[in-house]
Amino acid sequence: MSIRYGAWHGGADPLEPPYDIRQALDEIGEDVLAGMSPRTALNRLMRSGVDGRSGLDALRQRARNQARKLRNSGRLDGTLDKVRQLLDQALESERAALFPDPADSARLAESELDALPSDTSRAVRELADYQWRSPEAAAAYQQISDLLRSEVLDAQFAGLRDALANPDPRAMEQIRQMLADLNELLDADARGEHTEADFAEFMAKHGQFFPDNPADLAELIDSLARRAAAAERLMNSLTAQQQAELSSLMDQALGQAGLGDQLSRLQQSLRAARPDLPWGGSERMSGEQQLGYSDGTQALAELADLDELAELAGQDYPGASLADIDEELVERALGQQAVEDLDQLRRIERELQRQGYLEQGSRGLELSPRALRRLGSTALRKVFAALESGGRGDHDVRDAGAAGEVTGASRQWRFGDEQPLDVARTVQNAVLRSGSGRVRLSAEDFEVVETERRSSAAVALLVDMSYSMELRGTWGEAKTTALALHSLVSTKYPQDAIEIIGFSDYARVMTPRDLVNHDWERVYGTNLQHALMLARRHLDKHRGAEPVILVITDGEPTAHLAADGYSDFCWPPSRDTIAATVAEVQRCTRRGATINIFMLDDEPRLVDFMQEVGRRNGGRVFLPKSGALGEYVVADYLKARNGRRRAG
Repeated sequence: MSIRYGAWHGGADPLEPPYDIRQALDEIGEDVLAGMSPRTALNRLMRSGVDGRSGLDALRQRARNQARKLRNSGRLDGTLDKVRQLLDQALESERAALFPDPADSARLAESELDALPSDTSRAVRELADYQWRSPEAAAAYQQISDLLRSEVLDAQFAGLRDALANPDPRAMEQIRQMLADLNELLDADARGEHTEADFAEFMAKHGQFFPDNPADLAELIDSLARRAAAAERLMNSLTAQQQAELSSLMDQALGQAGLGDQLSRLQQSLRAARPDLPWGGSERMSGEQQLGYSDGTQALAELADLDELAELAGQDYPGASLADIDEELVERALGQQAVEDLDQLRRIERELQRQGYLEQGSRGLELSPRALRRLGSTALRKVFAALESGGRGDHDVRDAGAAGEVTGASRQWRFGDEQPLDVARTVQNAVLRSGSGRVRLSAEDFEVVETERRSSAAVALLVDMSYSMELRGTWGEAKTTALALHSLVSTKYPQDAIEIIGFSDYARVMTPRDLVNHDWERVYGTNLQHALMLARRHLDKHRGAEPVILVITDGEPTAHLAADGYSDFCWPPSRDTIAATVAEVQRCTRRGATINIFMLDDEPRLVDFMQEVGRRNGGRVFLPKSGALGEYVVADYLKARNGRRRAG
């Protein structure tokens, strides 16, 4: 028997996820490079979905549309209206029976009916002991009690309306026993004494009252509490007069059936078990249809689900996560297709983690080092695409490592070295390592000829992070440029040393992760002096390298470090700030570092100041057009590291 394996030709590969995870990552990357934080970019992908139609925004909109439709489905006073109709029907039938009777007792009964209060609940209460002459009237009056009892019980225990349409005494006794056992079960749970066996025994005895067949007590409590909270909101949604009438009518009906105390006890237990549910508040309902107490309770329970789902799908609260969205809630509110859409979003998030692009950090999901490298490569490709289209090239010099005289010494080869190989020492290392027999070269055998001066550069990239960068929309381009330069140095010129320094009111050294995760705060100040101070410290660590300082900014210096070490902000810039910044420029100049400045704003005062810096330092001042910052910065770095920077 032989088996052949090959490419799948039966349609979509069943083992592949229904999306391109690299495309998802690139979409996140594009947003990050445009200035977003990774969390915001991931949320944006989750909101739009892989196809632009099945994301959280669509889920939220469906929930809102469904809630709007439900709020327009009818009014909540249907039960009161039905009771009034039954009362009017009973009184009309009774008067029709009394009218032909000439007896004084008939006239007395008519006067008793005429004296009934206009309040429906009081009228029903006063008729409790009335001796009906008309069988039709008596039946209509009895329907009031049956209606109220069935509405209340069906509102609390979904699906009991049919069972309670014509309850016999034995059925009512079963309900009373179920309520008593349920309250005992909830009390035991509140004391921490509930066991799974207790719940199983309860369901075996009373399972017919719970057609949704809850799996455990927690599920049962959740279902009952949701409906109890909705019933309370329904009462709050009625007028004060309607509330008083309906409450009185229900108390009468439940008291007659011996259920009032048990239902009141159940309400208190459910509220204590689930205080997180929306027990308070009210709803504004409209529409032609009059909803009964049970249907209104169901409608408000569904509204609570839809409102909760819309809030969760918004994901705009601290610590938001897809894990917060309960699949049962989604299915209950919007159906199975919505559950499948949510599951696809979760698979994207899981797959990004599984493939090592996302990792759990102190502030939630963050881009992993692998994703940051891909992001830097993407930024670099964008920059070089602009360079190539402009015909500037990367001006790489492959023999730059032989800038000095050979010292006669050699050292082990390291990644990125461009010095010539010491062939003799390399072969000797291989022979010594291999011993007798066949000689094989390995990476650790290679040695390179040492020269007096290697062509390396110490690069300090100073990036303005004052709030104006965000307001003017220039932060995304500055971030892309910084990531591109860091990626270029790290991968193509590892012998160079790059340090990214962000500055606003203070300056600080930043990693690519810091750049990507940066969120804006309303801080004021452009402390170029502090940034140049940190740049000098970086250059001092690499004395033998070509010193390179590149500054990206959109504003003039407005802050400096005062004598006490704290940032001193002033706008317009104070003389002290200008003097401190110029002094730091002169220190960099004496250090041999040329400062090239890339300006993202052409405000005259900024231009004048930066031109003065260029004059004192011998560096250049650039005003790159929008979208060309990365091209200018990378090209300038490539010239600087090859020792071919020209003042201008």
